[in-house]
Amino acid sequence: MATPPSAPPKPKLVRLPPLPPADTVYHRIRKRVHLIFFLIFVALPFFNVMRFDIPRQRFYFAGFELWINEFAIIFFALMFFMFVIAASAILHGRVYCSYACPQMIFSEWSITVERWAQQRINRRFPKWPAARKKIAQQSIFYSVLLVASVFLAFVFTAYFVEPRDLLARLFSFDLQTAGGITGAIVTAITFLDFTLVRLRFCTTVCPYGYLQGMLQDRNTLLVIYRDGKDEQKVCIECKKCVRVCEMGIDIRESPYQIECVHCGECIDACEDVLRKVGRPGLIHYAWGEQSAPAPAAKQREPLLHRLGLRDAKRIGIALILVFYLFGLMAVLSMRRPVMVRVIPDRTTLFQDLGDGRIGNTIRLHLVNRGSTPTEVRFWVENLPGAEIGITPNPLTLAPGEEIQRSFELRAHPWSGAQDVNRFRFLAQPSNETTPDQFDLTFIMPVPKPTR
Repeated sequence: MATPPSAPPKPKLVRLPPLPPADTVYHRIRKRVHLIFFLIFVALPFFNVMRFDIPRQRFYFAGFELWINEFAIIFFALMFFMFVIAASAILHGRVYCSYACPQMIFSEWSITVERWAQQRINRRFPKWPAARKKIAQQSIFYSVLLVASVFLAFVFTAYFVEPRDLLARLFSFDLQTAGGITGAIVTAITFLDFTLVRLRFCTTVCPYGYLQGMLQDRNTLLVIYRDGKDEQKVCIECKKCVRVCEMGIDIRESPYQIECVHCGECIDACEDVLRKVGRPGLIHYAWGEQSAPAPAAKQREPLLHRLGLRDAKRIGIALILVFYLFGLMAVLSMRRPVMVRVIPDRTTLFQDLGDGRIGNTIRLHLVNRGSTPTEVRFWVENLPGAEIGITPNPLTLAPGEEIQRSFELRAHPWSGAQDVNRFRFLAQPSNETTPDQFDLTFIMPVPKPTR
């Protein structure tokens, strides 16, 4: 009977004097960044930095109130954020997943709360039976998560419903209107996500990890494991890098595993263990699998390389982002808060008013898309003696007010008048420096000379 092959012996590692702790602790950095992004997520809808108001059909972005008829600006603003996420994947790998993704932030937080509840009960009641401990732990965990789910559902729904209105619905336990029903559904989904789904979402539903495989190249930022072979191996098989990985993978197998979000937790674990025996860690961030570890290379590489701009493609992407951002800012800065639309009503070409004047019907559409009242003054050019039938002139518009009306533009026949007379209609909002100009035509019957 053949004897089974024996496992290869673990490498004997010569113990050296301990090294000082690593300069960079990625766990601490990530949690601080997570807190910053969480505060941004909470603050955005309350300060109208970015929010859809579905009932009022408004989109708030960077302090601007955009109406639904300005969909082009809304579309390109949203596309800018999508492009930023895609560009970050090309420049810095899975940095969005590990540092900014709400699903990652809240999933890790829920895991932390669950572990805290277990430690709390085990420490306070060590003599309790295991079943009672489990019930107590789950009670604390579910209670905290229920409160957190209600809060996060409120914040998420506030991106689509005015926050003060939504708060009134929450306190009245509204389950009848669309806003109240939406809040209840989002609360239930959030609670189930925290308790059942968590990081499974990243590997089963989210398409971003699959797209990352197509976006990365030889200069993408990765978490790399490097060790010698045979007698030169330094890894002591402590597997702490596996235990701390929330995604449950072994980084030593490959840096291209779809579950790996390159969070750097395994880097901290390896440094913590090996530095105690006088060796630096074996896991590092590196710009591509063949490049030197980022910490070792950062002192001798140019600044652009350290920022991730390591080739022409990445510089081009960064320039496109900059141009896109400036273009979007230029469009927003040139946006006129008061929208004026003036068109002739040609259902009736003209009217003889009986006093020698001829009238043309004009349709007027005014919208104050700003946050302050404004006055709009009207006048015409190149139409002698014209009278505008708008009362009062100027018109006052409150914030958000919309006016649609028809008025008569009246004029006496003048020397040189023709059947079709071109003129210019001008509208000057009080909060703008230049008037809106509309080139229109005035229809006037002109007697034909007899032969």
